[in-house]
This record gives sequence, structure tokens and C-alpha cells, in this order.
Amino acid sequence: MNILDLELKELEKIIKEAGQPGFRAKQIFGWVAKGDTETESMRNVPKSFWESLPELRAELPEIEQTQRSKDGTVKCLLRMKDGKAVEAVFMKYKYGNSVCISSQAGCRMGCAFCASGMNGLERDLTAGEMYGEILAMEKATGEKISHLVVMGTGEPFDNYENLSKFIRIMNDPSGKNLGMRNITVSTCGLIPVIDRFGDDFPQVNLAISLHAADSEERSEIMPVNRAYPLADLIEACRRYTEKTGRRITFEYTLIHGVNDDRGHLDKLVSLLHGMLCHVNLIPLNAVKEKGFVPGTRERAEEFRDALEKRGIPATVRRELGSDIDAACGQLRLKN
Repeated sequence: MNILDLELKELEKIIKEAGQPGFRAKQIFGWVAKGDTETESMRNVPKSFWESLPELRAELPEIEQTQRSKDGTVKCLLRMKDGKAVEAVFMKYKYGNSVCISSQAGCRMGCAFCASGMNGLERDLTAGEMYGEILAMEKATGEKISHLVVMGTGEPFDNYENLSKFIRIMNDPSGKNLGMRNITVSTCGLIPVIDRFGDDFPQVNLAISLHAADSEERSEIMPVNRAYPLADLIEACRRYTEKTGRRITFEYTLIHGVNDDRGHLDKLVSLLHGMLCHVNLIPLNAVKEKGFVPGTRERAEEFRDALEKRGIPATVRRELGSDIDAACGQLRLKN
């Protein structure tokens, strides 16, 4: 039984049912959040407690490989107990340290330009395995995390129950105590879950992988659009902003000759006009097998300036970790 998979109330119930005092749950929760996952390191929890609950342990994924970028980004290959592997990325920003974690081993969304789904979906990650990614990255870097993005391998809303539990564990004041507004979840557009997410976590940041402003063109590069068409997705996004009062970030990867000319810009402005939103432009990070051609950063900056002149707030994402295949769209399991 992995402690990382348990919310505080669940851990407390298990402890009480074993005849032990319930306050031990908060003690253990606090130790784990600090990265002290070995029972011997939890100094105020007696050995007799662990002897009464031999099946209760904190299990982290194994750090199988670590790569360090020249810009300070760190990517780790993490091996789960059953042998499945994922990648997570540590990034330094002016506002603090951020980690990008995976929510699934593999992905079944099949976006044409993304490396993460090249081998399909293997399985969902549990809440504890996602938590384990964070603790493992803190261990690998020797630094604490203040911001979290669920944008690695997998579609988070395709694993919503585990994602929800993970967010609650991260936010618990007795553990990591990570503020909801320091968490961002990205989805390619699973509309029923967007509606649910707005009810369940109105303070968590929502990012939508958009990448095209024309439904037919979006279907060509993002198969999910065939199930959840663009017009319906935008309507769901408007419902979300009205319900939560929070702006949505639209991620738009600029692919040379596919979605980066003036006509695409006009369609994007028309699509998002009047919405509480922000566009995060991402110059394509090349994946050799995909064959798409990256545009220049200068073109991305021109695209940004044109959006802002027409009333759509926009930025160009800072490129981090591309030299170790850790940038947006590049995460995959080469080995």
C-alpha cells in the first residue's frame, strides 16, 4: 500500500483501524511532503507503528536516467514499480521552480506533431505515481518545487479520477500545501471533463491545446477534434470562464506552412474574440519522425505582436530543454 496514493483522511482511517492513533497520519503526511519517505527518517513515528502496519510504505519511482540541459532544465526517466516508465521535467523560472509531470504512461490522443503518443497508451498513472514524480524530481535536483504543470506524457482528463485525487493531495495543508493557483492542467479538449473540472477545481489553471483555429485543419493534426469539434470546444471554454471567472490559456504550436500564416492568424482572432483568455505561442520543437518544420522565433514574435494589436493577449513560450528533448511536444520514451 503506497502512502503516496492516499489522501490524509484515507491514511488516518487505515491507521485507526490498525489500532494506532490517528494523529500519526499528519506526521507521516508531513514527512513524505519533505521527501523523507524512508520509515527510519520519520523520527517522531516509532518503530512499533510500522511493525503494526507492515504493508504501509511510501514508494517513489526509480530515477533511471537524468539529463541536464545547458539552460538548467533537468529531465528524468522514471521507472514505476511495474516497469512502466515516464518522463518528468524540472524548469527554473523567475517566479520559482516548476515541474512538468506525466499523467499517463503513453498517450492515445495521437496529435500529429507530438512525440508523446508515438507508442500509444500503456496505462494511467495513479495519484501516488504522479506525486512520486514530484518527489523524485526534487530528489534529483536538490530543489523544492513551487509550481506544477500536468503537461507531460498523457492526456490528464483521460485519467480524471486519479488526477483529481492527486490535486487534492498536493493541495492538502498537512502535506505539500501547493496552492491551487500554482497548478496548471492541460487538455487537448475533452469537453465533458472541462465542464466537470470547472466545478471541481475552479482555482486550478486550465490550458487548452488548441493548435488550429479551423475545425477541419484541427482534425488533421488533432484527432480528438473529430469527437469534440472546435465550435463545441470553444463553447465549453466560454462556459468555463463564465463559471469560474478565470482566464484560459490556449496553447498554439506554430508549425511552418500548417498554421502560421496571416489567414490562420485572422481565424484565431475571430475564434477567441471577446473571451477571457491568453494565447501561449509555442515555436514547434522538432520531432524527427513527424516531419513537421519549425518556424523561426522571429515569426512567433510577429504572430504574438499581431494578436496583441487585435486585442488577444499573447506570449511566446520560453524554450527550455530542447537540447535534451525536454521541450513541449518532445517527451517520449526512446529506450
